[in-house]
Amino acid sequence: MKKEIEEFLNYLRLERNASPHTVSNYYRDLTQLSDYLKEKCYTWRTVDTIGLRGFLAELHERQLRKSSIIRKLACFRSFFEFCLRKRWRDDNPASALATPRKEQQIPAFLTEQETTKLLEWPVELNDPLEVRDRAILELLYASGLRVSELIGLDLEDLHLKERLIRVKGKGKKERIVPFGRVAEKWLREYLRARQKLASGRPVTPAVFLNYRGERLTVRSVQRLIQQRIKKIALNRHISPHSLRHSFASHLLSRGADLRAIQELLGHKSLATTQKYTHLDLSRLLEIYRRSHPRS
Repeated sequence: MKKEIEEFLNYLRLERNASPHTVSNYYRDLTQLSDYLKEKCYTWRTVDTIGLRGFLAELHERQLRKSSIIRKLACFRSFFEFCLRKRWRDDNPASALATPRKEQQIPAFLTEQETTKLLEWPVELNDPLEVRDRAILELLYASGLRVSELIGLDLEDLHLKERLIRVKGKGKKERIVPFGRVAEKWLREYLRARQKLASGRPVTPAVFLNYRGERLTVRSVQRLIQQRIKKIALNRHISPHSLRHSFASHLLSRGADLRAIQELLGHKSLATTQKYTHLDLSRLLEIYRRSHPRS
C-alpha cells in the first residue's frame, strides 16, 4: 500500500493544496489502516465496508476521540475515492460508513482581564527571546492567527507602517489581516532583537526565530503559552488556539459583524466562525435585558 499512499499524498499536496499538517495526519491514518489490513489478511484492494467498520470499532474500543475518528474516516473516503479515480478499485468501501456525531464543545477562551494578565509583563529588552515571546503573544491576540500561520510568516509578509500582514492560510489561501498599535510596537522591538538571533547564522526569511536562528516550531509556541499560563496562575487549560478564540469572542462582544470576523479568521464557512465566538453570561444577560420586550 506504500506506493499508493505516496501517490495519494502527492495528489493532496499538488492538486488539493492540502496543508503539511493534513498530509502528515493522513499519512499516519493510512499507515495505521495498512497495518490493520495486514493483520486481518486484507489488502487495500480487497477490503470492504465491513472490514473498515471493524477498524473503526477498534478505535472506539480504544476510546479514541470522536474528532480523530471523524478525521480518519474522511481520510479513508478520500483515499478510496482517489483509488476509484485511478481505476485501482471499482468501488469506495468507505462511502457507506456512517460519520459519528461530533461532540459540540465551547472552546476555551480568555476574558479581556485574563488576556491582559497573559500579555502584559515586564520585559527585559536586552533579552531577544523575551522580546520575541511578547511580540508573539501580542500578534496572536491582535490578529487571530493560527499558530501554523504565525510561524509561517516571512519578513516580506509584514507591513508595519500599514499594520497589515499577509497570511498564508489553509489550502495555501492568502488573506490580509490587520493588527493594532500595541502589536506593532512589540513587532518593531522584536525585529531589532531578531538581529541578535540571526547574527552569524544562515539567512532565513522567517519572522520568528528560535535561539539557534531557525524558524520557530508550533511546539515552541505551545510551550511559551503554557509557561505564561503557569506564571499568571490561571487554573485551566489554555492553548495557543485559545488566543484565536478570544480574538473572535472579544470582537463579537464589542459589536463586530460575524462575517467580518469570518474574513479575518480565514474561515470558508460562517458555521465554523460561530464555534469560535463566545459571549460570556453577563454580556448575554445584558443584551437580553436591553432587547427583550418582556425582560
